[in-house]
Amino acid sequence: MKGIVCAEIDRFEKSDGLPEPVWESGHAIVQIKRVGICGTDLHAYKGNQPFFTYPRILGHELAGVIKEIGENNQGLRAGDQVSIIPYMHCGACIACRNGKTNCCTDMKVLGVHIDGGMRERIAVPVTGLVRTNGLTLDQSAVLEPLAIGAHAVRRSNVQPGESVLVIGGGPIGLGVMAIAKHAGAKIIAMDVNEERLSFCQTWAKADAVVNALHAPSEGILAANQGELPTVVFDATGNAASMNGAFQYVAHGGRLVFVGLVKSDIAFHDPEFHKRELTLMGSRNATREDFDAVMKAISAGAIDVSRYVTHRVPFEDMIESFESWLKPETKVIKAMLEL
Repeated sequence: MKGIVCAEIDRFEKSDGLPEPVWESGHAIVQIKRVGICGTDLHAYKGNQPFFTYPRILGHELAGVIKEIGENNQGLRAGDQVSIIPYMHCGACIACRNGKTNCCTDMKVLGVHIDGGMRERIAVPVTGLVRTNGLTLDQSAVLEPLAIGAHAVRRSNVQPGESVLVIGGGPIGLGVMAIAKHAGAKIIAMDVNEERLSFCQTWAKADAVVNALHAPSEGILAANQGELPTVVFDATGNAASMNGAFQYVAHGGRLVFVGLVKSDIAFHDPEFHKRELTLMGSRNATREDFDAVMKAISAGAIDVSRYVTHRVPFEDMIESFESWLKPETKVIKAMLEL
């Protein structure tokens, strides 16, 4: 079986001899058709991904077709198109028992802790499959990154008409914007890149944009009738940005860290206490979030055709990967086709 392995930092290897997945009860064999490239993949390649060991088959934004499956209570059959929920949870820990499978104490994420989907076929628990027969393969593959945004929005309990600042206009931040906008919020997008801010307006329909390099506090207040937003999402994965995000939240508001950084985060407690802020971490997503994204796509709230900006055949991935690390390439979402 063909696949691509991240053998070590800064080095991929093609393989024609990967072992075929073996079907077992409660699992399905899925023929992979699309693999989205995520910031996690980029960080793993450069050695900046926490909880990571080499060699590893990357790839957790996955769409494919079921090749083999047994009886199951979801009614899934061979031939069904599926998206894969890549967070392999134990089902027994305190988080799983409380429905928070996204932060299982023994979490194993495809392409991070265990081998992922940059290969022709993969065995996946049936509980990790979402039928997507009504979507395109591209739409199915990007359910996962968009579901991360949907989970953050659901966790923060964004309300219609509420003012929301999203810091970071990358793929995850864009998903937060689109889902929060679909929920009826007023969206302020903040980034350091003017072209990306323009995309936030045209694609995610942000109501206002702020360049983080030019008096951001003043820009936020001007965009929100002189008040700070009640919900702030930081999707940068940048420690300086996350440290600074506390100052942008209204008194009584919520700050949600969607991005992950391999660093400590610090804040000034008197200011935090004075504002009675709620600080939240938002990790991964659940089936409910995948379902929410499918509904948003079906309602026309998310245009996946513009979200996917680069695509290559699977065989050309290694030659193209380095270019996606460069800002001038202007990648939002790169997609591999099998």
